[in-house]
Amino acid sequence: MKQIKKLAALLLALTMVLALAACSNQGSQAGDAPSQPVGTQPAEDNEPGGESAAPEQGAAAFTTIEEGKLLMATNAAFPPYEMTDDSGNVIGIDADIAQAIADKLGLELVIDNIDFDAALISVQENRHDVILAGLTYREDRDLVMDFTDSYATGYQVIIVKEGDGTIAGTNEDLQMVDADGNVLEDIQIGVQRGTTGETYCQDAHGVDHVTSLDNGSVAVQALLNGQVDCVVIDKGPAEEYVKANPGLDILEAEYVIEDYCAAVDEGNTALLEAINNALNELIQDGTVQQIMDKYITAG
Repeated sequence: MKQIKKLAALLLALTMVLALAACSNQGSQAGDAPSQPVGTQPAEDNEPGGESAAPEQGAAAFTTIEEGKLLMATNAAFPPYEMTDDSGNVIGIDADIAQAIADKLGLELVIDNIDFDAALISVQENRHDVILAGLTYREDRDLVMDFTDSYATGYQVIIVKEGDGTIAGTNEDLQMVDADGNVLEDIQIGVQRGTTGETYCQDAHGVDHVTSLDNGSVAVQALLNGQVDCVVIDKGPAEEYVKANPGLDILEAEYVIEDYCAAVDEGNTALLEAINNALNELIQDGTVQQIMDKYITAG
């Protein structure tokens, strides 16, 4: 009887050992890879371009040149979109919109006031994250930059000396004409270098009839000095220049109608999407319109 009990005990012990071994084998098969908290993704899936789930709330899917900052390039000689105050700080519509975008993205805005052409190149060379500078979409620019949705409409106009009467308007080819509709062949037009106004005028009149200058202020001074016959520039800045310089006038008809956008380097889709989403929220909640109304008063 004792032998039977000993044999039963041995069989029971053997059964328990085999059961524990089976459990151990199952555990090692399930745990070949390091364990992760429930709901997390492997680190490599969170790299840019990976097929990971959306980042945790508050995390950024984009990067900027300097962590925590949004570096903006502009040319602050384009009032009311960008100009400087008495302390040399850049202010204006674009500066305020950029600040609102940066706030939404949780970034510190840093604005650099440089030449317009240099601002375009700087974004393409990743020395600045974004350009806001009364910038309009153009096909050649779209080859090297990515544009946001439009946040404002711009009107290119013609500034002339008050009472001059030489230029009455333009024809469908954007050539400037006199009161009888005759094309003015010998006209000299002042523009800001690198702008769409420069391109339109060169296409319509030829490069020899266009004087490209560093900014709108210099172009207006050239008009006052008799170096050019007119200036083509956006309506907002034109109104500011005319207000500040007695003896100038703006022709009634617009020269060209365009849309203003911000732009980032070509292929920087994550940052473009982040800025564009923030911009559209600011348009929808009325912030952009409030900024416009702050700098552009009716009448």
